[in-house]
Amino acid sequence: MGGQDNNYLNTGKYQGILSWILSTDHKRIGVLYLVSVLSFFLSGVILGFLMRLELIAPGQTIVTAQTYNSLFTLHGIIMIFFFIIPGITASFGNFFLPIMIGARDVAFPRLNLLSWWLYIIAAVIALSTIFLPGGPPDGGWTFYPPYSIKSTTNISVAAAAAFVVGFSSILTGLNFVTTIHRLRAPGMKWMRMPLFPWTLYATSWVQILATPVLAITVLLLILERSLGIGFFDPAKGGDPIMFQHLFWIYSHPAVYIMILPAMGVISEIIPVFSRKSIFGYKAIVISTLSIAAVGYLVWGHHMFTSGMSDTARMIFSFFTFFVAVPSGIKVFNWISTMYKGSISLAPPMVFALFFIFLFSIGGLTGLANSSVAVNIHIHDTYFIVSHFHYVMFGGTGFAFFAALHYWYPKICGKMYNETLATVAGVIMFVGFNILYFPQFLLGWQGMPRRYYDYPAEFTTGNVISTVGSWILIAGILLMVFNLLRSLFSGKTADNNVWGGTTLEWQISSPPPVENFHEIPVIDGPPYRRKPEQ
Repeated sequence: MGGQDNNYLNTGKYQGILSWILSTDHKRIGVLYLVSVLSFFLSGVILGFLMRLELIAPGQTIVTAQTYNSLFTLHGIIMIFFFIIPGITASFGNFFLPIMIGARDVAFPRLNLLSWWLYIIAAVIALSTIFLPGGPPDGGWTFYPPYSIKSTTNISVAAAAAFVVGFSSILTGLNFVTTIHRLRAPGMKWMRMPLFPWTLYATSWVQILATPVLAITVLLLILERSLGIGFFDPAKGGDPIMFQHLFWIYSHPAVYIMILPAMGVISEIIPVFSRKSIFGYKAIVISTLSIAAVGYLVWGHHMFTSGMSDTARMIFSFFTFFVAVPSGIKVFNWISTMYKGSISLAPPMVFALFFIFLFSIGGLTGLANSSVAVNIHIHDTYFIVSHFHYVMFGGTGFAFFAALHYWYPKICGKMYNETLATVAGVIMFVGFNILYFPQFLLGWQGMPRRYYDYPAEFTTGNVISTVGSWILIAGILLMVFNLLRSLFSGKTADNNVWGGTTLEWQISSPPPVENFHEIPVIDGPPYRRKPEQ
């Protein structure tokens, strides 16, 4: 057991692909998730590319209005439910959580495999909407009634996909919470646990407590469409505003399901490439738990224009401002960790720095949404599209790429071309800003979101934005090419290629089947560096 010749890549009860899709090894399940979410990411990128092509000029260019509606709906569903939410948690979390806390596997290995299968089943259901009679859904990934009730497209099928993938998310959360409570190595007290497992812990509680609300909401929508019950139809005594409340009671905590693991990744990378211990470990832990807790109380800022009392607006505005405080604490601690550090600009660190810059823009523009007066002006404009992408793609997306380049040598045992990875990252960063920053200006000028056409006055911003999408995609393709090539021709990676101090860097690359020859005993903090390091 263990060693380069007996790692998780070349052993298994079954042979061929069955040794992967029927495996209960958390590392193989993590790789299954990683391949799946990357595939859906690239699919979502293609849909986004087609949307931007349509918007390069006023009037119809490459698709009809109905097709455009389906494009942005599928783009949202794929990117939110099948890439961003499970991206870091289910792939890198599954792979590295047990290793980082000194365990041999997660608490419930079979449940872990079931969660991946539910994820794939949900994906198949979502993609089937393209081929079923009625065509793909066209009401947006938020499924807002009354349109979602009246549309003849396959909204019920897409909602069923969200329902199924929600169970996958809940099972993953249950597994991670139990694993962290029950399987930490001897000596790994709570305040000796690395920060990535801490963010997974906070995220898992949000998954367990918030996701059932989404399941109930989409189930009510399906029942309304199929049986005409009238939960959300005002003509039958229902209330479409109730749907918005239920949806955002889940979906704003879901923002923290997306961003907390990203923050955990950055908290792992910054000290390694600054050659310093993390600054303010306890403050980062407390801020992580604070974000998870306060995140339940801020959903109302999505609905300032829907109609609510001034008292409710003030309360939701306050909590939305307040939730920015723990995020600011993290950014301060990351920068303080780098201060006077011996910084190495390896690809993971470059992506981490891009994350801090882009996420800070996303966070600061989020404060504009917190203000009721400003929110009413920019609500449902391209300002919101830009803010959302700076947080989700500039934040979670770039953190995902940082994690991919950080842990890739450990997962695969191969090393990619670092120069090419850095060039790809820079191209993506430049393309991202050219794509999304003009959308802040378009939104401030009043261009509404979800429209497939626009007046000529918005042409310049849309042309710049579309050109930015081409640059961003070029960087993504270069990154994918570099990583795929290294699988076949990359040099063998050292066990601790970056000089990390957490447990995953103390074992072979790729890791042994059961992670450790002997369960380690922890005798100190996770980021303590030896003098020679």
